[in-house]
Amino acid sequence: MSEILNSGASILTRRHFLSTSGSAVGGALLAGSAISQFVHAAASDEIKIALVGCGGRGSGAANQALNVPGNKLVAVADAFQDRLTGSLENLKKEHGAKVDVPADRQFVGLDGYKKAIALADVVILATPPGFRPQHFEEAVRQGKHVFMEKPVAVDGPGVRRVLAAAEEAKKKNLKVGVGLQRHHQPGYIETLRRLHGGAIGDIYLVRAYWNDGGVWVNPRKEGQTELEYQMRNWYYFNWLCGDHITEQHIHNLDVANWVKNAYPVKAHGMGGRQVRTQKEYGEIFDHHAVEYTYADGTTLLSQCRHIRGADSNVSEQCVGSKGFCDISGHNIRFVGGGSWRYRSEKPVDPYQQEHDDLFAAIRKNTEYNEAFNGAKSSLTSVMGRMSTYTGKTITWEQALNSKIQLAPDDFENLTWNSACKSLPNAEGFYPVAVPGNAEWFKKVV
Repeated sequence: MSEILNSGASILTRRHFLSTSGSAVGGALLAGSAISQFVHAAASDEIKIALVGCGGRGSGAANQALNVPGNKLVAVADAFQDRLTGSLENLKKEHGAKVDVPADRQFVGLDGYKKAIALADVVILATPPGFRPQHFEEAVRQGKHVFMEKPVAVDGPGVRRVLAAAEEAKKKNLKVGVGLQRHHQPGYIETLRRLHGGAIGDIYLVRAYWNDGGVWVNPRKEGQTELEYQMRNWYYFNWLCGDHITEQHIHNLDVANWVKNAYPVKAHGMGGRQVRTQKEYGEIFDHHAVEYTYADGTTLLSQCRHIRGADSNVSEQCVGSKGFCDISGHNIRFVGGGSWRYRSEKPVDPYQQEHDDLFAAIRKNTEYNEAFNGAKSSLTSVMGRMSTYTGKTITWEQALNSKIQLAPDDFENLTWNSACKSLPNAEGFYPVAVPGNAEWFKKVV
């Protein structure tokens, strides 16, 4: 499946693939024991890679994987021919013979992912997030190592599937990376090490923000089925994206969870659709504000917003009994005076580093499974969305055990004519959640 990225959208400039391919967004947790069928003992051992999802994000991830010596791209799959062709052309320009994907290993359509997975040792999963649980489950079933982009699910049923597949990956000793790249960024790693060592004492407040202007829109074209239109504009439909609180803000929520070494037990928030109200913005909100609570009583104050012209802020901070930490700025100010700031003479690209770390674990056969944290941080964001959509306090158990599946009912056998659950009215507007509305509560919880 494809991620259609607009190279002109300022929010998506953090990871650059190639100048001709547009821009894209992109704490290792451990697992594993048994013997994997793919153990690469030396860097010279060739690892075959399949890319599932050839949009900007998938192409960027494939580019970084191919920067690792000994890796070769052997298969690709995407729902759309144009995305697949463009991705391969750019990857070939950059990596030459390391891209070995003849026509019979290019799979276009909604079911091609299974064939691509079968041909590789490692699979990059970078489709719209709603497909992630299904694709991860299949990759683990076939015994493949995985790099999957965040978020890894958009609803409770999807999170449960990922957690179950993560357990199976652990049994098979499969290595799993998740695109929460801050866990591979030295400034974050050192800052969190100091926080966990008590640098600012007991932490009682965390703040997390992703406030920016929003992303691309792809106009509806004549002849598109409703499913194709929604997939070409996946960011605006919850079964594919989970709203921007899940697709983007997960990064900041994940850092908060990392600070606490825990996940929130409940969320209460508010949100709405005040500025981006046009029909092309599908069904998602343009702002969310959520107050999360951890089991020890610590509060996480969370904001995310897609409104152009308003202040931008993508950051995380925390307050403790002995000081204040600008986590994203990698600095600490101590009560009574004094400060610390992370400094490095050698900048590290965390997007590249997460791939370097994954493939090193594969070749050395060391334990490596980020799927559990990826699933739980995804659920943190889903819990927040459930709260803002309903206006109700949502508990971790409610979010995890929710029976509400956002995807079409025939999701396991999807076709271009499958019926989407969210449909436009005669004027082309999609239904949008109404906090406090009892009928919406039934649709969400």
